[in-house]
Amino acid sequence: MKKTSTRLADGRELVYYDSRDDVVRDAVDRRPLQPVATTVEIREDALLGDRVAVASHRQGRTHLPPPDACPLCPSREGRATEIPDSDYDVVVFENRFPSLAGDAGRCEVVCFTPDHDASFADLTEERAALVLEAWTDRTAELAALPGVEQVFCFENRGAEIGVTLGHPHGQIYAYPFTTPRTALMLRSQEEYAARTGGGNLFDDLVRRERADGARVVLDARHWTAFVPYAAHWPYEVHLYPRRRVPDLRALDDAARAELPGVYLELLRRFDRIFGDGRPPTPYIAAWHQAPLSDPRRDAFALHLELFTIRRTSGKLKFLAGSESGMSVFVNDVPPEAAARRLREVASAS
Repeated sequence: MKKTSTRLADGRELVYYDSRDDVVRDAVDRRPLQPVATTVEIREDALLGDRVAVASHRQGRTHLPPPDACPLCPSREGRATEIPDSDYDVVVFENRFPSLAGDAGRCEVVCFTPDHDASFADLTEERAALVLEAWTDRTAELAALPGVEQVFCFENRGAEIGVTLGHPHGQIYAYPFTTPRTALMLRSQEEYAARTGGGNLFDDLVRRERADGARVVLDARHWTAFVPYAAHWPYEVHLYPRRRVPDLRALDDAARAELPGVYLELLRRFDRIFGDGRPPTPYIAAWHQAPLSDPRRDAFALHLELFTIRRTSGKLKFLAGSESGMSVFVNDVPPEAAARRLREVASAS
């Protein structure tokens, strides 16, 4: 992997990640951009104890432009984009309309491919491995920034999810605090360890799922994917490395080498859930990594949570009264049935 860092016209950082060492990235962003002005404020909810990022500048962000005006495609003669070069492998840059900025964290955009009409599932294993390298490198770089407590790599895919750009891309958030979901997991692990005399909840959870087998979707040499026993979403898969690690940086070479193929297989299965000829499945792919300074960090398990809001062909799972008002999910698809369907749509050997 070759890494080339540069600056956009308004001062934001952009980093090229290339598979080849001989690639030269010296294109200059010649757009007449003004420095980005952000108004991010982190407010704490006194009743729930969680935090809300108030970012009014995001009201003016680009929203579903036509393909010939996509800001994530490479630049070409007569039209400059966020990526100055005429081609790229993988690119990461600071978001022009960040949810977190300054003392309140940082937001980055990850472009997986220059092909506007592709998706992550269309990538080769080599390109997927390069994305993994970029996620890992950005985790290390962002973890070193003052005030950052947790790094979150994720992809929102599909208009139904609420994406504002159709080009295949993901995001990375660097939070100045531990996110609520992670705090809940850490608390559950702490209570489990106290109850079992030092057991690890993440390890035992994966062990139980592998032993039961009913919800296992894919069991590779170094990774296990399963539908959780109490899945919140119609089709939801959690992916864990066999050897527990706190974040992407700690994966060993064997797990790192196997991950691209496993991850691509899961995404391709998601696109086949509802049958041939159906629209691509909208999904969220969320990498959960341990907070940086929490003393319970080493007990946390890096894992992916991949889920769709589509419950059946043409119908979405909306967060209605119970979910939105009380955070009590109602799932119409039994987890065992979801796992069975995800096994049925496995790629041919």
